Amino acid sequence: MEVMTLNASTRKDLGKVATKAVRKSNLIPCVLYGGNELQHFTLAPLDLRTLVYSPEFKVVEINVDGQVHKCILKSVQYHPVTDSIMHIDFLRLIENHPIKIEVPISFEGVAHGLKAGGKLIKKMRKVKIKTLPENLIDKIVLDTTSMGLGQSQRIKDLLLAEGVEVLNNENIPVATIDIPRALRGAATEEAAAPGKAAAPAKAAAPAKAAAPAKAAAPAKAAKK
Repeated sequence: MEVMTLNASTRKDLGKVATKAVRKSNLIPCVLYGGNELQHFTLAPLDLRTLVYSPEFKVVEINVDGQVHKCILKSVQYHPVTDSIMHIDFLRLIENHPIKIEVPISFEGVAHGLKAGGKLIKKMRKVKIKTLPENLIDKIVLDTTSMGLGQSQRIKDLLLAEGVEVLNNENIPVATIDIPRALRGAATEEAAAPGKAAAPAKAAAPAKAAAPAKAAAPAKAAKK
């Protein structure tokens, strides 16, 4: 797991006025909580780019005036118009104290359905887990190798490390192999077609024309 180190400066003045002054000096106000102590400090925006704008999960070691705190990024507040970072919350990692976090899903393997012309549709990018800091992981793996056309993998199919509990519903689909329209049409036609074409029925022999009735013999003239 990647560990990122940040150097911070302690915030002594708190409140709205002091917070505005911090932002005007191109710094970001931050709070570290967890345990019995709150730590207020500031960080430079450039130092946070690889942490905030990355899909990867990272553990952070923040050095505040020589004291190092091991923590994780908990939440980020953005400006409603400019999307610039306004405030950040960090959560301190405490030994034997479980935490709930979201980690990315890593899709590995080449699915059989892809080789057959299908397309992998990723329905989930992250999953919520509960674990202890000593069992912390930076991703959860989904092996897609066995997936065929039209098949799906669900939360219950994820490969979990020891001591990690997934909090999402186990029946939620994570990925599906979509069948392209061309393949879907071919499969439908193949299923609809009979196994063997029936032999054409023999044409019935035309009925013989009925022989014309013989003309009746003229009646003999009555005797006088």
